[in-house]
This record gives sequence, structure tokens and C-alpha cells, in this order.
Amino acid sequence: MHKILVLEDDELFASTLEDFLEDEGFCVDIAYDGEACLDLNYENKYDLYIFDINVPKINGLDLLEQLRSSGDQTPSIFLTSYKDKETLQKGFNNGCDDYLKKPVDLDELILRIRALLKRNNKQFENIELNNNLVFNPISKRVFENNEDINLPVKVSELLELFIENRGEIVTKDMIISKLWACDEEYSEGSIRVYINSIKKLLGKDSLSNIKGIGYKIEF
Repeated sequence: MHKILVLEDDELFASTLEDFLEDEGFCVDIAYDGEACLDLNYENKYDLYIFDINVPKINGLDLLEQLRSSGDQTPSIFLTSYKDKETLQKGFNNGCDDYLKKPVDLDELILRIRALLKRNNKQFENIELNNNLVFNPISKRVFENNEDINLPVKVSELLELFIENRGEIVTKDMIISKLWACDEEYSEGSIRVYINSIKKLLGKDSLSNIKGIGYKIEF
């Protein structure tokens, strides 16, 4: 399922957000200050950030600017009580994709989340891989004749990466960024293992090897 990192120092509101988003099918991590948020970011890969601005230690604006400077382009939404144009302008200059003013309408929030994820190639409808296999982009699971085949997590994530980039070349750097957090080590051998798992699942001709560049899915 899609993973969301929430930065919010109001514990009651954070709990409300967590319950609501989990009911909508998302996996949610909560950070109550900027440093904790940064730690979670290094430990995990997320599909979306939802940041408050006025939080302890590292505020949301500076945190997002730091993440963008490191090359992290994860879609982001600010939830803020600020109403002045200067703060909102700084938010967009620092790399946010959308914002909502508090108090937040949760129904509007979920609409904006889904729209933003769709713009970033995060799909919500089941994707038919062949006559028997279906990929569910919310749960990130593959079903064969409606039965979950329990793919390993990294194989599912790699399959999602290929689906999101159909018609495009997926480079080794893209694979590494998708499958491993910043503080995790990877090996060339493990990449080959996961690639072979995709070929075994979809057929040996499902991936084209673009020598020296990466891979391209064929289905």
C-alpha cells in the first residue's frame, strides 16, 4: 500500500489523520518534530509527505527544502495555519506540491492526495499483467486468479516501479532509490535476483535489458 509520512506536532490531530488515512487504505508513519521526521525518512521510502510547518526542531519549510536539496522529489502537501502569501510562496519555492489551510477538511484532503499521487504515476485501479495476474497498486500485491501470491516486498516494489514507468527505461539508480533507504546497503547480486523474480513472474521476455542503462518492461 502507499506509504505516507506525516509531520504534525498536535498529537490529537496527528492521531485523527493517522486513523483517517489508514481507513482509506494508506500506511502511515507519524513524526512530531522535524528531526524525528528526518530519521523516519532515512529509514523508509514514502510515496507522499504531509507536513505541518510550525513544528519543533526543524520546521516543515526547512525540512522540505533539505529533502529537495538531497534529490528527494517525493510529492508533498503542507497543512498549515499560516495565511500570509509570503509563507505559502516559500512553501512552493521549497518544493511543496500542494497545501491546505487548517482546520482541514479530511474529505478534501483525500481528494488532493489521490490527485497528487495520480499525477506522480501512483495508480489506484487494478492493473492486469496478463490473463491470470493482477497488480493492486494500493496494497502493492499481485493476485493470480484472485489469490494473493505473496510476493516479497522488494519484488512488489520493483514491479510497481516498472508499471509506473511503462514505455520508459528504468535505470539502476531508480531501482536503488526505490528499493533501499538512504542508510541501507545494496548489492548488484540482489538487484539481479529481483529482476529475475519479475521475469519469472511475467515471463522471460517481459523485461528488455538496455545494456549499460537499465531495463524496460514489455506488457
